[in-house]
Amino acid sequence: MFLGVEHSLTGRRWIGPSQVVERQALNLSQQNDLPLPLCNVMARLGVAVEEVDDFLHPTLRATMSDPKSLKDCTVAAELIMEATEGTRAVAIFADYDVDGGSSAALLFDFFAHFLIKPTLYVPDRINEGYGPNPKAMQKLASKHDLIICVDCGTVSHDALASAAEADVVVLDHHLGGETLPPAKAVVNPNRQDETGDLSHLCAAAVVFLVLIEAARLMRENGKTPPDLLGALDLVALATVADVAPLVGINRAFVRQGLKVMGQRRRLGLNALSDVAQLDAAPSAYHLGYVLGPRINAGGRIGQADLGARLLCSVDPHEAAAMAGKLDQLNSERRAVEATVRIAAFEQAEARGLDQPLIWASDDGWHPGVVGIVASRLKEKTNRPAVVIGFDGDIGKGSGRSVSGIDLGAAIQSLAHDGDIEKGGGHKMAAGLSLTRKQLEPAMEKLNTLMRSQGAGSLGPSDLRIDGVLMPGGATLELIEHLDRAGPYGASASAPRFAFPDCTIAFAKPVGESHLKVTVSDGFGTKLDAICFGAFDSSLGAALNEAKGTKMHLVGRLEVNTWGGRSRPQLRIEDANPA
Repeated sequence: MFLGVEHSLTGRRWIGPSQVVERQALNLSQQNDLPLPLCNVMARLGVAVEEVDDFLHPTLRATMSDPKSLKDCTVAAELIMEATEGTRAVAIFADYDVDGGSSAALLFDFFAHFLIKPTLYVPDRINEGYGPNPKAMQKLASKHDLIICVDCGTVSHDALASAAEADVVVLDHHLGGETLPPAKAVVNPNRQDETGDLSHLCAAAVVFLVLIEAARLMRENGKTPPDLLGALDLVALATVADVAPLVGINRAFVRQGLKVMGQRRRLGLNALSDVAQLDAAPSAYHLGYVLGPRINAGGRIGQADLGARLLCSVDPHEAAAMAGKLDQLNSERRAVEATVRIAAFEQAEARGLDQPLIWASDDGWHPGVVGIVASRLKEKTNRPAVVIGFDGDIGKGSGRSVSGIDLGAAIQSLAHDGDIEKGGGHKMAAGLSLTRKQLEPAMEKLNTLMRSQGAGSLGPSDLRIDGVLMPGGATLELIEHLDRAGPYGASASAPRFAFPDCTIAFAKPVGESHLKVTVSDGFGTKLDAICFGAFDSSLGAALNEAKGTKMHLVGRLEVNTWGGRSRPQLRIEDANPA
């Protein structure tokens, strides 16, 4: 227990760094003359002394593998290069999420350099479901010479067989089966015959590597390819939104992509940032929680291709209109999600939150929001979660996993064994469809598979903390140092610190459920703090009534800019009486 807190105001046990991590942090600090809080974070992330400089300054050159190490990459690049001659009609079949839309936009950008505009096809989530289907592929093949499937296609054997009239290339990252579909090239780091070294890439990153190889081939043939570094904003967006682990090359992709995004070159992202009232330089948080959900909204409850079209847009008026529509759809999505979330939480709690797998299902739950609700269940319980909505006898569901638990492989094994109609995905997210008769046995078997991987070993009440700070130590300079160890996200959670024995000098409710707080160390130093959603639990009332008393606080440091002035701020996540 950290600071002796076993049951905080939100019911969680606080867990501090292990002795091994503390010793490594001290060593990193002494050897590199860096602040100990920063070194606490790097030690937790497993950074060795000799790796510090490369870790704090990740570059594409140092972290990117040779694209040719991916099987079929050169074949796919050659077909794309040939298509730039303008003699072949090209279609792009993309998934309806951010990763699929970003992947499509990368290809649109590339072909636009050669004045070629491919056909974009994004399937309807409800009527067509995920991935290529025979009817759509057959129709595309009748009018196109090359079909590029992005963020889908690896297990779509029948659908790709229906497109025999055209050359088909698959650029994907979802877990592959024992055999590959009939395509000219299947570039996927999660093919069964791959090494797994790049298994953490999202589809947009795979597309980017293929385009890097295509650009190399073009230069060898005396052609001038487009500047691909300017497209890293799309790779960063997809990497974060698809919850890809922010390790290795993914860190460099996101770090460099955020710099590109800050230059505001892409009309669609500019329009979406404006409609979302994003008035600061984008961060990984904005990609995952502000821009990503809005781009996804079209595929969830509206027009499936709207997000991809926005990212491809070259008309500012068109981009503004689409951004406004996506923002509206996102608001509608939140309302639908809230209804399903409440019901799913009640059902999961009644079933018990101590199982390795958390799941819920019911009639009429919109397939466009079950994945988001599964993510909320996962966050609340720190366990893999699956949420399924039934329409008649068929249920369509989505699952989200926690670090170290491969949900995609488990669901694919259910599909292989005939326990569900179909299913697949990757480690952190997966989809499935099944009948009512299959539901209970399948969830029981999936629960067993999750247990065998160790799901549920970390209790939902455990809150990991990187170390201790005092209000005077929470400076803008320290926040800048901590940012150097980012970006933060999947497999690299943001730093969380405890502030012990702080006096609540001021507390005031703001907005619908938030609480503004000022904390003091008792020696005249104060720190502004905010607790978002405070009154959604007992935490808000406890803090609001604690004025003048001492509390242990836990949260994340951030910069609050108001009126042209920047100040450090603590985003409170938990508290306990001192």
